[in-house]
Amino acid sequence: MPLIFLLLNYIFPLHYTPNYSTLIYDSKGKVIHAFLSPDDKWRFKTEQHEISTNLKKVFLNKEDKWFYYHFGVNPFSIFRATFNNLVYRKRTSGASTITMQIARMLQPKQRTYSNKLVEIFRAIQLEMKFTKDELFEIYINKVPYGGNIEGVKAASLIFFNKSPEHLSLGELTALSLIPNRPSSLRLGINNIEIEAVRNKWLNRFEKEKLFLKPSIDDAKLESIKAERRDLPRFAPHFSNRFRNTVSYNIHTTINLEQQRKCESLVKDYINTLRYKGIQNAAAMVIENSTGKVIAYIGSADFNNNADAGQVDGIRAVRQPGSTLKPLLYGLCFDEGIFTPKTIIADVSSNFDGYVPENYDSKFHGNVSVEYALENSLNIPAVKALNILGKEKMILALKQCGFSSITKNEKRLGLSLILGGCGVTLEEISNLFRTIANKGVYTPIHYIENTKTTAQKDTILTASATFMLSEILSKIARPDLPVNWESSKKLPRIAWKTGTSYGRKDAWSIGFNKNYTIGVWVGNFSNVGAPDLNGAAIATPLLFQLFNTVDYNSPNQWFNMPRECGIRSVCSNSGSPPAFFCKNLVTDYFIPLVSSQKTCTHLIEMKVDAKEQISFCNECLPKVGYKKVLYENYSPEIIRWMEENHIGYKKIPPHNPDCSKIFKSNEPKIISPINGNEYYLEENNPQPILLNCEAAADVEYVFWWVNNKLVKKAKANENVFFDLPEGSVKISCADDKGRNSNIWVTVKKVNL
Repeated sequence: MPLIFLLLNYIFPLHYTPNYSTLIYDSKGKVIHAFLSPDDKWRFKTEQHEISTNLKKVFLNKEDKWFYYHFGVNPFSIFRATFNNLVYRKRTSGASTITMQIARMLQPKQRTYSNKLVEIFRAIQLEMKFTKDELFEIYINKVPYGGNIEGVKAASLIFFNKSPEHLSLGELTALSLIPNRPSSLRLGINNIEIEAVRNKWLNRFEKEKLFLKPSIDDAKLESIKAERRDLPRFAPHFSNRFRNTVSYNIHTTINLEQQRKCESLVKDYINTLRYKGIQNAAAMVIENSTGKVIAYIGSADFNNNADAGQVDGIRAVRQPGSTLKPLLYGLCFDEGIFTPKTIIADVSSNFDGYVPENYDSKFHGNVSVEYALENSLNIPAVKALNILGKEKMILALKQCGFSSITKNEKRLGLSLILGGCGVTLEEISNLFRTIANKGVYTPIHYIENTKTTAQKDTILTASATFMLSEILSKIARPDLPVNWESSKKLPRIAWKTGTSYGRKDAWSIGFNKNYTIGVWVGNFSNVGAPDLNGAAIATPLLFQLFNTVDYNSPNQWFNMPRECGIRSVCSNSGSPPAFFCKNLVTDYFIPLVSSQKTCTHLIEMKVDAKEQISFCNECLPKVGYKKVLYENYSPEIIRWMEENHIGYKKIPPHNPDCSKIFKSNEPKIISPINGNEYYLEENNPQPILLNCEAAADVEYVFWWVNNKLVKKAKANENVFFDLPEGSVKISCADDKGRNSNIWVTVKKVNL
């Protein structure tokens, strides 16, 4: 017999693959979302810790008292059932063990004697493959409860809205009855009949002293309040993302209470914007200390097919607008390039043909770095990236997990700081969490109890992130939404807004010590809206979410790190003061890193008594001169002031009789652009603009084309000239003999 069994076992091996539904839990063990199994069943995996002693006692006593003692088949039960069937000509008691029932559930067949032999064979195979506890677990996960409901856990959640370990004795006994009569005893419909049958079994348990009498009495008095409930469908984007990732029971970091509040807020908020052509939003809430995502809202309404509600806006790649600027300035702080009070010129600038503009299409002249960041000025940001080097910025973004940056690294230019790249809300939110965590990047965390070797990179110093937090938390800002005062309990936060080109994406990302919250608002159709911008549209939602998630919390804020210092600087330059600096302000800096160069916003010039001529040491007369302080404006600021008719005290032109040749501060040709090709209409060629930026002490410049003088002009005068076809050399010399050259190509075509 053993040899025959082994041969049959080889020929007809047992195949068992668990096929469960997926349950998504929140951080407190509440069910967030339930999914049907691949074969469209509600069949949830009951874990060992969910199998209570009472559950096991009830099912074993009713179905198979000798379960732990037989090898899959109970010979006594088979003999008794066969005898009764022959004598009484009807089925008075079953012979199937729990293991045999499992075999029948795995391979359903008609009830015949031959099929019973197959059940016995499969039962022995099951006993050889699994332990008794494993078999009992398979059994309670497969027992039928009518329709497409299988297993104790599914029935418990659907009919009693609780996990199996929380079922009472009365409820457990009721559940044990249904698998034998799933059609006639239907929970939620036949509750009274089920109570009657249940109490008979409870009386039987009492006689057999399976439970204490008080427990039995309480169970008999308990009315069955079972009703079929819809299973939870919260956090649909999040749940769909992780449904097939870890196991059948997925324990996540989501806080269901906060999730539901945030879902409702986002949905209600977007409903107020639909008349403006703004249909969607996404938001996520991250706990800073752990990286746990506690709320994940992928769209305003998952069930809104008209507005592509099933698109996950948290993972969608979008243009970031200005949201990357804090990282850029933080890197510049760490490189010693800037401090918050450093002055930078916000004027029209040309970066090898790339001419950025500010959001308001205005120029603001000399501004501080903190002002540039507060007001999200574009030109200073591009200048900062040009000074820092885009490679350092790209490296930092790659270290922070920006996947699309890695893919498109080679084609990225200076425009990346203004949104000329792709990011996700997930990536940008964790970047701001990195700032909140003193510049240390770690991946965000979605699943509880998963062992991962977390990446950990220091992106910014604690000093740089502290400076950013101070700048971004100021209330006197242009991107503060209207009626923000209504948020009376709003915790102190640092935040940055962003608006993409074409008004297709509105961003607002904020953080405090506890949380980082990221908000995106826009349309998944990629259609822009005239009113869509980060300050007016995304930030109000950010404030509402902070008011909900961190309501009335203590306003703890970031402490200044020991590595960060405070110093007085000149308000005109942001540099340590010189003897002539009168207006001082306080500034943060990083000792041994930040520049120690003394302020040069004024320059001492030797001029004649009437201040009409300036002298150098070569031509300085012995008498008849005086020393005067002049504003030391950069050439680009001088050009901007003259274009805008802003008066200033000019440095007198240099002594025309001086023979010295100066070698620095030569004119910078800003038009045309070096190396560019220009296509002109052959029959009606347009003149090309010749323009430069000259030093403050320059009165005239001289323009040369192919080594021929074509025009003497004032230092910042616009000159137009018809350039010849071919390769053209353009030179500009100032009245001090300093010279610069560029080459362009001119092609004439028939248009």
